[in-house]
Amino acid sequence: MQNAHQELIENARKKFSRYRELSSQLGEAAAREAMLEGFPELQKERMGPLLDRPTLAEAFREAIPLFRSIGMEMAVVDISNRGIDAVLEIQRICPWLEVCREYGFDTPCHVICELDMEATRRAFPEMQGEILARQAHGSPVCIFKYERPATGESAAATSSAGPAKD
Repeated sequence: MQNAHQELIENARKKFSRYRELSSQLGEAAAREAMLEGFPELQKERMGPLLDRPTLAEAFREAIPLFRSIGMEMAVVDISNRGIDAVLEIQRICPWLEVCREYGFDTPCHVICELDMEATRRAFPEMQGEILARQAHGSPVCIFKYERPATGESAAATSSAGPAKD
């Protein structure tokens, strides 16, 4: 676990360094686009097999051991309702808070999480994502909401009668 966590931190350092360099050379907007080059394809490769599960809750729960292996503590809440397959991803640990300061960023959000969300949106246009809470802004957890139209099995669990039970 320690090696996976160290690798995560080292990759974050590379991202912050590259973003700092690109934004100095090209400006924020161009740096953001440069950081996204190839990222949606990587997200599709990483997340695609999980997102083939009948529900987002199943997909995200399956990812919990991976997050645990890199030192993060994740909880998943199924909020599917009214024909929408939806989930809250709750992260209790933000490993990037300290690393971002090493590179002169107040928060890691726009370099890590917002880019992840945008890459996911581009990789899976049927999915929407939103950051609802950020530890970097004083919240006790980071909360990410993902949703997509319910289909097949997930549609049965998202009737207007209420959310699917955990």
